[in-house]
Amino acid sequence: MKCPFCNSGDTKVVDSREFINGNSIKRRRECLVCKKRFTTYEKIEERALYVIKKDNSREKFDRNKIIRGLTIATSKRNISRDEIEEFVLKIERKLQNSLESEISTKYVGELVMEELKKLDEVAYVRFVSVYKEFKNIKDFIEIIEDIKGNK
Repeated sequence: MKCPFCNSGDTKVVDSREFINGNSIKRRRECLVCKKRFTTYEKIEERALYVIKKDNSREKFDRNKIIRGLTIATSKRNISRDEIEEFVLKIERKLQNSLESEISTKYVGELVMEELKKLDEVAYVRFVSVYKEFKNIKDFIEIIEDIKGNK
């Protein structure tokens, strides 16, 4: 690892810690030439995931889109930002483990709904109502009846 201050290749690791729930490592390093310290992050390189949208266009998977949807669905619920991050990490792991490089938005939506139902039923209903584009109160009643029936 090159020192960002003097460009020397002589550095040593002073401290290593798990970062983001063990999915990466944060290292404190010290340059043996100029003695300055700096931080580096190590993360597993994951293969690129692409999402196939309803109109058959492709775009790179963006975890922030899931975070935005969950933030709205969980507003005024007792769910922290860390829980949302952990939730999205779980979804990402499932997608990476599927060994597919292209996934449909439908599959991503189904995964999110499945996990959200376990986390918070109100947030689940909110998310589903937007995702499935509910048109009337009947749609809400059906999803609530489904939740009640599964208990």
